[in-house]
Amino acid sequence: MSSKVGPNWAFKIMAFIHDNALRRRFSDPYQTLENAGLRSGQKVLEVGCGPGFFTIPAARIVTETGKVYALDVHPLAIERVQTKIKTEKITNIEPILANITNTGFPEESLDLAFLFGVPRIIRNNSLFNETLIELYRILRPNGIISIKSSQKNIIEKVEKLKYTYLRNNEGILLFSKIT
Repeated sequence: MSSKVGPNWAFKIMAFIHDNALRRRFSDPYQTLENAGLRSGQKVLEVGCGPGFFTIPAARIVTETGKVYALDVHPLAIERVQTKIKTEKITNIEPILANITNTGFPEESLDLAFLFGVPRIIRNNSLFNETLIELYRILRPNGIISIKSSQKNIIEKVEKLKYTYLRNNEGILLFSKIT
């Protein structure tokens, strides 16, 4: 699996959209993350953190007793998140430049992983399967995957790989790792 990175100009356009104050008026990241199951004290993986629209809110939700791992394959995404961490003086985020199919995390080390705004992963069946396999490896027993996607057969695709569908919570699909 390659770690194909999009062009810098495409990332900069996405970052402009995500960092625009108007977006927060129409899409509350705190509510979305709460719907995804984030809670205080959790160790959470953000798959495809991009410019960090959800990263800082996730860190605040899990509090200092939790941890957010903000993973992306694009170096500009990691740089942007690092800048936000310094600006906001947040200490419970670790940006990681890595491919989701080979994270390097220890087995059963995380409580929850969320995939929001990562159509490149979800639309590519092979990449999505590899992602789900890696998440299964690193999630604790009964760990949760939260996915925001409008793809019609997403539930079937996830359930094929040792996860059980829990519910649709305001547009966020929640799955539990079957042990």
